[in-house]
Amino acid sequence: MTIGKTGQILLADIGGTNARFALSQGDQTGPIDYVKVADFPTVREAIADVLARRCHGQPPPRAVLAVAGPVTNNRCVMTNSPWVIDGNELQPALGFDSVHVLNDFEVVAWSLPALQPADLIPLGGQDGLPGEPLLVVGPGTGFGVSCLVERHGSRLAVVTEAGHATLPAEDEREERVIACLRRRLGHVSIERGALSGSGLQSLYEALAEVEGAQVPHRDAAAITKAALEGSCELSRKTLEMFCAILGSVAGNLAVTFGARGGVYIAGGIVPRFPDFLAASAFRARFEAKGRFQDYLRDIPTRLVTKPDASFLGLTMFAEHNQP
Repeated sequence: MTIGKTGQILLADIGGTNARFALSQGDQTGPIDYVKVADFPTVREAIADVLARRCHGQPPPRAVLAVAGPVTNNRCVMTNSPWVIDGNELQPALGFDSVHVLNDFEVVAWSLPALQPADLIPLGGQDGLPGEPLLVVGPGTGFGVSCLVERHGSRLAVVTEAGHATLPAEDEREERVIACLRRRLGHVSIERGALSGSGLQSLYEALAEVEGAQVPHRDAAAITKAALEGSCELSRKTLEMFCAILGSVAGNLAVTFGARGGVYIAGGIVPRFPDFLAASAFRARFEAKGRFQDYLRDIPTRLVTKPDASFLGLTMFAEHNQP
């Protein structure tokens, strides 16, 4: 990759523990540098180190940074690390012409039009309608939701806090589980009550209480493992309820955003059990919207399996937002 060539862009995917950096030129992305956040007091020092090793200290004109946290005015205060990522400070300090700071789920939304069939597992529905909104939802540490909207040749990724909306119940059993969660949590959000790592654990504990089952303490990874192995009946029931709730919530969000281009499932949890998800009530619950069942039936749902979709999204954003 030619150093200092016009059009070169620094891309970054920054989490609470690790950060990944790469240089792109056109549609080509170079090798990824993995950096431990704890090794650098500030993001400025981490980027300077990458530039010194990869660019001999000479920055490319642009930087586009994905961060695991809310972004306001091109700035993010990380919740799980001491780093503050402020694009308006990094630009002059490191000699960039421009620095864009984006929420990590916003970046996943930007990747959606460029994903290939090999990057996805189909989960029902027809072909999405061209030009219609694309929705991505992702259970992981939290519950991320973003929607890519295209109008008149321009694209915008709508970032939401939908994970903090109230968790819905679809039947009496779920109502009893949510009532149990309400006694523990107060407000039962989608994220804390079910669709995240901690949410899966909360679901497991509430379901045990409702059914009067005596089960060992398990975190989300152990619940998933026991469910897939068939070694714990309650873990299996918990994962089944997780998938059903995911379908209901994804369907609610699809009608909310009019996401007739397609609904994509991302995040760190669901790609671990694609076959279980496909065999679950996920798709039936996605479509179960009464008079709008026909509307939902045509919308495709797909599981994103591409591990570096964030870098694809960063590239797509950069191409669409040329200076």
